[in-house]
Amino acid sequence: MSENFSYRFARFEDLPQIVAIYNSTIASRQVTADTEPVSVESRHSWFHEHRPDRRPLWVSEQDGEITGWLSFSNFYGRPAYAGTAELSIYLHENARGKGLGKQFLRLAMVHAPAIQVHTLLGFIFGHNVPSLKLFEHFGFETWANLPRVATLDDIERDLIILGKRVA
Repeated sequence: MSENFSYRFARFEDLPQIVAIYNSTIASRQVTADTEPVSVESRHSWFHEHRPDRRPLWVSEQDGEITGWLSFSNFYGRPAYAGTAELSIYLHENARGKGLGKQFLRLAMVHAPAIQVHTLLGFIFGHNVPSLKLFEHFGFETWANLPRVATLDDIERDLIILGKRVA
């Protein structure tokens, strides 16, 4: 059963909370290839690359607190790939397991055509079973398996690219 979360486009003043949620996932070695926390300042350019009309960055809120975020990012940075976007979903520890990931993914799939995106991708570590199951639940398929391309704490990890055509 999912909780009631509200969604809105992120504002610059949300960046410290967005970064805090991101940094909270690093230690698990399951979600990101960063191995050390990132600074708010280091994410300024990243934040400004996300525009509501092309590559939105949403936050979810509950009781006035940011509980997670969803971003659309460019895939490969070449004009021919403008209709393809990589999705990233990061949730506050207290918001996990409450249906927020499903709500975010549903939102992304519905909104994609409005920003001229026809293909969505998820780049997920092979050992991140909850995220793989989330994307598969919505019909994403494995489009690539990059074996042992990341090394986290001396352990080589696979990267799975899941994809879905939405328009």
